Amino acid sequence: MRLIFALLSIAIAAQTTAAEPAGKADPPAAKKLIEWGWDEPGTRFMRENVEKMERFPFDGVVFHAEGSRGGSLAWDIWGQRKFELAEFQPAIDDLRATRFRWLTELFLRVNVTPGAVDWFDDAAWAVVLNNFGVAAQVARDGGARGFMFDVEQYNSQPFDYRKQKHQAAKPFADYRLKVRQRGREWIGEVAGRYPQITVLLPFGYSITQPRPGADRSTVGYGLLADFLDGMLEACPEKVRIVDAWESSYPYKKAEQFARAYETIKVKSAAWSAVPEKYGRVEAGFGLWMDHDWRQKGWNTSDFSKNHFTPAEFEQAVRAALERSDCYVWIYTEQPRWWTGERLPQAYVDALARARQLAPGPR
Repeated sequence: MRLIFALLSIAIAAQTTAAEPAGKADPPAAKKLIEWGWDEPGTRFMRENVEKMERFPFDGVVFHAEGSRGGSLAWDIWGQRKFELAEFQPAIDDLRATRFRWLTELFLRVNVTPGAVDWFDDAAWAVVLNNFGVAAQVARDGGARGFMFDVEQYNSQPFDYRKQKHQAAKPFADYRLKVRQRGREWIGEVAGRYPQITVLLPFGYSITQPRPGADRSTVGYGLLADFLDGMLEACPEKVRIVDAWESSYPYKKAEQFARAYETIKVKSAAWSAVPEKYGRVEAGFGLWMDHDWRQKGWNTSDFSKNHFTPAEFEQAVRAALERSDCYVWIYTEQPRWWTGERLPQAYVDALARARQLAPGPR
């Protein structure tokens, strides 16, 4: 850890003012490195371990918030139980009481789970809207930057037309209109609670595109494009939307990030029904440090057996930060940053070097 402390000391000495608090309207001035993985912390953990967490070269973290009645703003939010803000006051209190110095880019994880909500059911959708409004207020009142809006369909398939309740009776065009309406309502509720929120999306328009000769009604995430269209259509000026591009998990070369950047910034605009609104979308990238460990394993001594050696990981992180508009996030499953399990020091040092050389100070 001596290298980390040395790098942090240099950065602290170079900085003349305290880090900008999260949740401000003005966007961050430098590139930002975010941690998200199976070691995703809760608010109490961060409160109790912030000093340990800030020894690592991250600018922020994706976290979850649990309610006093057992509800999760990640796993239960797109469901049938209506949340109350008071349930999550302890989470807000944790965030307010935590002395963050470097981890200023905090993102509350929100999912599309359980997900079995009929798009045409106004009463059920009102519950979903309420819950995301509560989540936005938790993020705002807790000083977080915004959401990591994970649209992966872990349980039900809300974006797959073929799985919808009224698929036999309602054509795809009807669903497209309704889902786009819900996207407008969603961003209206979220931004109404937190007007300067930043929303990171692991998946954007690219995952909605059909094979040649097919249409989006045959794509598992086909309706996501319409939801995103609605979001962009009604998105207030101060809200930031980031396509954080999970597809870059295994990338090693700068040209891979360059091609992905073009897809995010140019091709996706053509896939959107509101291209005139799409220009606001920023490009980010995700990297999976222990990528494909189920097949290759995660070797903590012979790094040549891993998808990324430390040197390759450093190069990939540096390339991602250079190409990204702002955010790069590091995903892990086997290594645990906050407890040190299965986390070789060589990878920590590689990340520190990549972060220190990225545009903008840490």
